[in-house]
Amino acid sequence: MELGAWRGFLRAHAALIKELDAELQAEHGLPLSSYEVLLTLASAEEDKLRMSEIADSVLLSRSGLTRLCDRLERDGLIERSECSTDRRGAYARLTGEGRRRFAAAQETHLAGVRRAFLERLTEKDLRRLADVWETVSPGAANAG
Repeated sequence: MELGAWRGFLRAHAALIKELDAELQAEHGLPLSSYEVLLTLASAEEDKLRMSEIADSVLLSRSGLTRLCDRLERDGLIERSECSTDRRGAYARLTGEGRRRFAAAQETHLAGVRRAFLERLTEKDLRRLADVWETVSPGAANAG
């Protein structure tokens, strides 16, 4: 039973991520990882965060985030700037084009999450799942 619970979680997560990523790629030319960075920036004050804060939020390594942000910057979706108080630090800020692309992709993503996940569960299932995530990782069900 333990292995079934763990494998079920991993397989369901992988399948959902693959489906949501494919939808965003097909409709907006935007991978899910890029969408998550844009979401993180769109949720921040002034659409701006330190690179380290973004890496922690989207669960990427610093080098992985740097490569991803290189692409997002090249595509005109974000801009980076140095931190005036810490020369080692840098900020990323959402551009107007980044906000526009994010808003369009957000509709697709939320519809996909509803269709592929939320609509398949009852209200009771959703409450139980939220309780499980809180047990496994306190604060997870209420994060971001």
